[in-house]
Amino acid sequence: MFKRLAFAFALLSSTATAALAFETQAQAAWVYDLTTQTVLMDKNADVPRPPASMSKLMTLNLLFEALRDGRYSKDTTFGVSEKAWRMGGSKMFVKPDDRPTVEELIHGIIINSGNDACVVVAEGMDGSEDEFAKTMTARAQALGMTHAHFANSSGWPDPAQVMSASDLGLLAVRLITEFPEYYPYFAMTTYSYKDRVPANSQNRNPLLKIEGGDWKADGLKTGHTEEAGYGLVGSAVQSGGRRIVFVIMGLPTDKARAEEAERIANWAFREFSMKTLAKAGTRIAEADVFLGDAPKVGLVPAQDIERLLPAAAVNGMTAEVVYKGPIMAPVTAGTPIAELVVHIPEMAEARIPLVAETDVPKGGFVKQLSTAAQVLIKRFLPADAAAS
Repeated sequence: MFKRLAFAFALLSSTATAALAFETQAQAAWVYDLTTQTVLMDKNADVPRPPASMSKLMTLNLLFEALRDGRYSKDTTFGVSEKAWRMGGSKMFVKPDDRPTVEELIHGIIINSGNDACVVVAEGMDGSEDEFAKTMTARAQALGMTHAHFANSSGWPDPAQVMSASDLGLLAVRLITEFPEYYPYFAMTTYSYKDRVPANSQNRNPLLKIEGGDWKADGLKTGHTEEAGYGLVGSAVQSGGRRIVFVIMGLPTDKARAEEAERIANWAFREFSMKTLAKAGTRIAEADVFLGDAPKVGLVPAQDIERLLPAAAVNGMTAEVVYKGPIMAPVTAGTPIAELVVHIPEMAEARIPLVAETDVPKGGFVKQLSTAAQVLIKRFLPADAAAS
């Protein structure tokens, strides 16, 4: 049967006040601590919304995959169709007689948010933008972006073009972790293809302009249409290496987007910190052992238990040890036999494996006979008689 043992950490404080709540004016938001794989905020994060130019991240993902697979190189050139040339909105200003390289198109998509560059990539890779949009949708679904559907490569307004905040966050995490060789492009602020791009067509990510402080932003993509409002897929890292990824959607102005992005980054870094709950090898609890030469075995973490917790307080945090027992002897030290389940207010529970602290050999004949007798007594005698 499953057994549960309540447990309290020494760092709990009865007078602490948790500092988790964060009110955002974004219509949808998702904040993720990439270092600890912890969701810090989820506001309407699974609601499909128009992603505007933030959907260009999926176009880049397909292009990065093609580069990694060797289908193209950064020096590969694509032709420019009349459709690409005539695209409105943000542009990298390619012309029909141009042959931009893949690397130039990456710059044009990330820094200039070029709708024309996206069409060039789509047509170069799949022959038409419609076919490329189908590939985008299928690949997004395969990667777990269950709310994503694409009608075009750029985020041009279309009722069929939707992504959720969690979709965009998952995509951002993938771009950061799967393509570290290309991620530095997202921190670049200026690019002008053949000196055609005006100054106001440079990288619109407001966090890239922030200097000093205890964190530094280095990606990823803004988006704006009248229907979508103002949005941002962002990422920032502290000097110690802790990284967050966040998505905000549906802000009313670019000023509101900039202010909300900075507020969220400050909150994520300053209101949460890493705490060591227990050192490796520290006995957390004991589990009952059946037919062993000892009645119990210590339960310890194999590694230090570190979790991201509210920096100001951890009031209300509880924990329990769960295992299926009693544990049948023999028990080998280091074998996972239980879980420590940590419940943190307003955050997902954490489940940490616990292992046997020591070996517990099978008991000898006398021990086994004694145990069997006790089992028979408990099974066949009334409870009050067994206890007397």
